[in-house]
Amino acid sequence: MALLTLSNAHLAYGHVPLLDGTDFSLEAGERVTLIGRNGAGKSSLLKILAGLEKPDDGQLQVQGGLRRVYVAQEPAFLEGATVFEAVSEGVAEARSLRARYEDHSPDEDLDALQTRIEALDGWTWEQRVDTALQRLQLDAATPVSALSGGMKKRVALAQALVAAPDVLLLDEPTNHLDIDAIEWLQGLLNNWNGALVLVSHDRAFIDAVATRIVELDRGRLRSYPGAFTAYEATKARELEDEGLANARADKLLAQEEVWVRKGVEARRTRSVGRINRLQVLRAQRVARRDQLGQVRLALDAGLPTGKIVAELKDVGMKYGDRVLIEGFTATILRGDKVGLIGPNGTGKTTLLKLILGELEPTSGTVRRGTKLQVAYFDQMRAGLDLEATLADTISPGSEWVEVGGGRKHIMSYLTDFLFSPERANSPVRTLSGGERNRLLLARLFALPANVLVLDEPTNDLDIDTLDLLEELLQSYAGTVFLVSHDRRFLDDVVTSTIAWEGDPAFGGRTGLWREYEGGYEDWKRQRARGRVAANAANAANAASAAAASAASSSAAPAQATKAAAPRAKLSYKEQRELEALPARIEALEAEQKALSETLAGTDIYLKEPQRVGLLQARHEAIDAELMAALERWEALGAR
Repeated sequence: MALLTLSNAHLAYGHVPLLDGTDFSLEAGERVTLIGRNGAGKSSLLKILAGLEKPDDGQLQVQGGLRRVYVAQEPAFLEGATVFEAVSEGVAEARSLRARYEDHSPDEDLDALQTRIEALDGWTWEQRVDTALQRLQLDAATPVSALSGGMKKRVALAQALVAAPDVLLLDEPTNHLDIDAIEWLQGLLNNWNGALVLVSHDRAFIDAVATRIVELDRGRLRSYPGAFTAYEATKARELEDEGLANARADKLLAQEEVWVRKGVEARRTRSVGRINRLQVLRAQRVARRDQLGQVRLALDAGLPTGKIVAELKDVGMKYGDRVLIEGFTATILRGDKVGLIGPNGTGKTTLLKLILGELEPTSGTVRRGTKLQVAYFDQMRAGLDLEATLADTISPGSEWVEVGGGRKHIMSYLTDFLFSPERANSPVRTLSGGERNRLLLARLFALPANVLVLDEPTNDLDIDTLDLLEELLQSYAGTVFLVSHDRRFLDDVVTSTIAWEGDPAFGGRTGLWREYEGGYEDWKRQRARGRVAANAANAANAASAAAASAASSSAAPAQATKAAAPRAKLSYKEQRELEALPARIEALEAEQKALSETLAGTDIYLKEPQRVGLLQARHEAIDAELMAALERWEALGAR
């Protein structure tokens, strides 16, 4: 039996129906990702499933005793609350009931209270909160107001998880999280036993978490079992078939309209049945909700810069005793697409300002190129006037936009970004989060610039717009600096990556930044190989130091050297292990590739859904086994 079922739901804002006879059901253990265009109604549907809003018509059936918890895009907390107090709100009922039980009045029904407390597992709510705080790496005493956006999202997730819900509903959970936090959240959700419905546009995150994808398209829901890559292939075929069917229907309607308007002779022979069919065709055409158009993006690359945009040599940056950047050297050329990766607070913005001349380093030198025209996406977001109209936001005081060396009317330009002429004079505050980001892109692309600085441009953008933005940036003649947590977007756009590697847990020093060729996955592979080599070198150095120490402490140095030599060689067993490791590594890589292909298809989700979790767990386990095998191979080879 389904945990919850939505039947024939209708919801409209203005003249556009967001839900148009929508049906949805959720089974136990499912992890469903809800996708769709900006403004399509995904957040509204999620709130309906959470019981926070009601549809205009239709019915939501919920299994008896089902516990649902909703986490909003921008979670709100009580003013002045500490992290412990905020997370404790997730067990507010259990906390209140136990307080009533401990301070009960003489006429209180203690048996009923005790039964309800036990049902909520309320006797141990403090331990549950403490466990959640440890699991999510949160400090109980810290005021929530002092936390970053990403840490506030962690507090909201902790608050939701301590409630032990049967169904968890998340709206854009990866917003404000850095890449490490997103990968942590993936593991958390994959190991969680309850059902999950989430709204997300992060394609790598969807692939890692979802067992089913549900698309809200023109008021209707379409379900696709499997990962995002399987959905993309199926959706492309569906749209092609729909286009052909609509074209045939339009052709038939046009033929019938010609027939009914023929002369007197034709009217004598026309049949009542044929006229009725024409009326049906007309009604179907009026009722059809065609697919929304595609965003049309174009960039004005401005005047070309010099060949070198920036050259950094041994650059360092300190604020007091805090070292953000140390000994960084890189050369940025015209046309480079550079991604910046690092946890929040490590200095990505400072590094960008050094490259572009807004800050001067405390050590080292920066030589900057000529004719730089820089446009910033993040600065425009901060300066967005919510009361201004869409037209004034793009082109204040003018009906025309200069773009790509030509002039375009503001109405036509807004239409390119899927804003109808009727909405051109609407205030910005009426837009959804994704529509505001699309408006900011329209404003950014109207500026002549040969250097683009994009700080989290993918937040709230729908998947279609993401794909088109990727294509635009790939073909852009200028230089791009991209800060993003969307791993697939980074892989598809950037040509090089500057990554923070100052984590002391992996031997990094504070302020360490390195440049790598390629995108996010390229960086991960190169970093892993580098760590394996460093570990092997450290092991070899330690072995050499130990041998030298033993030799120097021996009364007979010559004899000690001879005795140490055999210990440095591989034993027979180790030699056989070294010979077998390449085949072992190759077998693990082949197994992982086969698992990826299986999880990317649809058959496993349709025929054996119970195996999905096992296959995903095995896929992750192979990563650890591969790393261990590579480290062992390097260590034995070094000896």
